[in-house]
Amino acid sequence: MGLDIVDLSRLQFAVTALYHFLFVPLTIGLAVLIAIMETVYVMTGRTIWRDMTRFWGVLFGINFAMGVATGIVMEFQFGMNWSYYSHYVGDIFGAPLAIEGLMAFFLEATFVGLFFFGWDRMSKVGHLVATWCVALGSNFSALWILIANGWMQNPVGAQLNPQTMRMEVTDFFAVLTNPVAQAKFVHTVSAGYVTASLFVLGISAWYLLKGRHMHLARRSMTVAASFGLAAALSVVVLGDESGYLSSEHQKMKLASIEAMWDTEPAPAAFTAFGFPDKAARETHYAVHIPWVMGFIGTRSLNTEIPGINDLVHRTEQYVRDGIVAYDALQAIRAAHPPQQPPAQARAVFEDKGAMLGYALLLKRYVDDPRQATDAQIRQAAWDTVPAVGPLFWSFRIMVALGMFFIVLTATFFWLSARRRLDAHPWLLKLAVFAIPLPWIAAECGWIVAEVGRQPWIIEGVLPTALAVSNLGAATLALTIAGFAAIYTVLFVIEMKLMLKAIRKGPHEESAPHLTTYFPLMHQLARGQ
Repeated sequence: MGLDIVDLSRLQFAVTALYHFLFVPLTIGLAVLIAIMETVYVMTGRTIWRDMTRFWGVLFGINFAMGVATGIVMEFQFGMNWSYYSHYVGDIFGAPLAIEGLMAFFLEATFVGLFFFGWDRMSKVGHLVATWCVALGSNFSALWILIANGWMQNPVGAQLNPQTMRMEVTDFFAVLTNPVAQAKFVHTVSAGYVTASLFVLGISAWYLLKGRHMHLARRSMTVAASFGLAAALSVVVLGDESGYLSSEHQKMKLASIEAMWDTEPAPAAFTAFGFPDKAARETHYAVHIPWVMGFIGTRSLNTEIPGINDLVHRTEQYVRDGIVAYDALQAIRAAHPPQQPPAQARAVFEDKGAMLGYALLLKRYVDDPRQATDAQIRQAAWDTVPAVGPLFWSFRIMVALGMFFIVLTATFFWLSARRRLDAHPWLLKLAVFAIPLPWIAAECGWIVAEVGRQPWIIEGVLPTALAVSNLGAATLALTIAGFAAIYTVLFVIEMKLMLKAIRKGPHEESAPHLTTYFPLMHQLARGQ
């Protein structure tokens, strides 16, 4: 079966988001690492730490430039590919994105220039402040974007205006303090710290294997191992928090991650291995670890985690309640004058309005949800089950890699404390080969978060199928191919620039400036 407009729109956003997210974690983490290195330089006055800051700053600058280039496109897609989504929730979703651009991105972009071109024009402390502003800007940028994304996962502080058919903010503070958004922010940022730590660890290990820049490599590995171990441990703790919040706000996502088809007696077991079969509604060759999932998901040993079948059964009732809300909504919208809707319809909508989104799931099968058959209602309820197989395996790959990162960073932390970082060449080689693994874990995490809430673009409020623009399939296919080609070229360019900088390494007395790799920036800086 061919892809429809909804599938193509989702594919386009997925392609651009996955490409963009190749650059984001390293930017977030490396900005903090170079700020730490420069802090040590200012405190000690030892030039080796200045050289480290400059060298890793070059790699940060290359990655930052590519992240900006790939990220700008994504915001335009909301208006081009997801026009009804923008209309429906633009009042809420647009605010965090606007703040991100006005506050975080401009803060980061402004001080990036000071970081690269202010070494000989600013005091040590002044330059250090600029470097920390870059780090704060990177993290603030992630904060506002994840506030917007967290609202899509748990829509709080807003309600639908029946007359305008738009979601309107009722409590902006609730949007800002959304527990799902906060958990996603700290989890994502910590994952970025792990990514940068393993990046620095792996490149430094390569230098030790080659016998080059030994002093810089050892110190860089010490910082990366210490920072990376703390970050890797926090990722696990904060991931546990995300799992707990899913049991409250996204029960179907949690059940699908576990491929838990039937509700088990409390405490539920964790499925370590298995092959989910959505058609048969069972998991073949499942290997269970008793009690673990119940404790993670509910923080107790006596609370059940509902299975997929039970959740679908509940959803059928939600759909029926949503039909009642839809009927009341039509009565309100048909009222003349609009300011005086029937009291009964208003009361019904206030009671059942939270379930309206479930009725909208029926739009896939019938124009008027009130005309839906029992079979269509049942099918709409099953549509709320996401792709169980990809979720199941993405989560387990992410968790397994997270455990590996803890072991790897802990090992190098112990070796650095004993001043034996180069004692085991095979460990250094392992660190080099581990460089791409944090990106794999991050992409798996993105799949868990975004695929896990399908078929909703806004959990329980707006189905993805209703949010797209009315574009032609050929147009979408062409733009997908274009984006993939352009982003691939940008990725290849970044890899070449990165490898060139790594092979060259820092100068003996001072590390190369970013202008070494971007001559045009050098000319602009000199006013040519």
